Amino acid sequence: MLRGLTTISLWADDVAEAARWYAELLGVEPYFEGSGHGALSPAYVQFRIGDHQHELEIIDRRYAPPAARSGPGGAIVYWHVDDFAAAFEKLLAMGAKQYKSVTARGDAGFLAASVVDPFGNVLGVMHNPRYTDTLDRR
Repeated sequence: MLRGLTTISLWADDVAEAARWYAELLGVEPYFEGSGHGALSPAYVQFRIGDHQHELEIIDRRYAPPAARSGPGGAIVYWHVDDFAAAFEKLLAMGAKQYKSVTARGDAGFLAASVVDPFGNVLGVMHNPRYTDTLDRR
């Protein structure tokens, strides 16, 4: 039934500022920008990232469901990172705040943590050895 991630939606009051922050974090510029009705700044931007070019989009918070307007929470999407310590340190250095502390999951090298980005979204990072094993088998 579920075959893979297609799009992850994040929310921001200032989409242009969020796009700059994520472009610095990800090392890529958005591939698409959409404007709102007569807006001077974008209403949403979209990035393609990772091995499978998953889509990460940032949308003007005005269009968010009510729960996404009241603070961080909900499902946490964990993105695989090769160098967990460097990725987590970079997020904190860029102004993200720790949400869930670093947790070792089992004894096979799994590490996970999450942060709240400067725009109020929860972002998870994980070192998952199975992720790279799956890529290597292809």
